Amino acid sequence: MKHIIAFAGSNSKNSINKQLAIYASTLVKDVEVNILDLNDFDLPIYGIDYEIKHGIPDNAHKFLEHIKSSDGIILSLAEHNGAYATVFKNIFDWMSRINGKLWSDKPMLLMASSPGGRGGTTVLDIAKGRFPYMGGNIVADFSLPSFNENFSEGKIINSELNDQLMKQVVMFNKNV
Repeated sequence: MKHIIAFAGSNSKNSINKQLAIYASTLVKDVEVNILDLNDFDLPIYGIDYEIKHGIPDNAHKFLEHIKSSDGIILSLAEHNGAYATVFKNIFDWMSRINGKLWSDKPMLLMASSPGGRGGTTVLDIAKGRFPYMGGNIVADFSLPSFNENFSEGKIINSELNDQLMKQVVMFNKNV
C-alpha cells in the first residue's frame, strides 16, 4: 500500500491548515496516511554559525526521512505576513542544508487556508514558485478562503469549494 504524509506549515495547536491537511488526507484513496506535526520536530533557528558549531540537528534529518520514505505529500501552508510561518521556513531551511532537492520529487498536494478571503494565496504562490527548484513535484494545489465560514466539524461545508478540493485530490491520487 502507498504511504503519504500530511502536515501543516504551522506549529499552532489549533492550526486551521492542519485541519485542512487532515481532511484532504481522508479523501485520498488506497493509501496509509501519517499525520506529522512540526511541534514534534523542534529545531533551533537556522544559522550557519550554529550549523558549523553543532552540525545539522537530528530532527531535520528525521523530518526529511519522512519525506523521502513517503509516496506523496499533502502540505497546507499557514500564511504569516504574506509568507511562510517561521516554524515551516526554519525546518525547510534546515532540510535544504541536507539535500537541496528536499522534496525528493514526491507528488505533492499543496494547499493553504486563512480566515481571510484570499485563503493564503500569497504564500501558496511563493511555494509554487520555489518548491520546483527544490525537488517539488506539485501535481495539485488548493486554496480555502474564509476558513471559519467554509470549514466545520472536520470538513469543508461549502459544496463548491469541496468539489474544487475533490478535483485536486483526484489529481494527487493519480500521481501517488
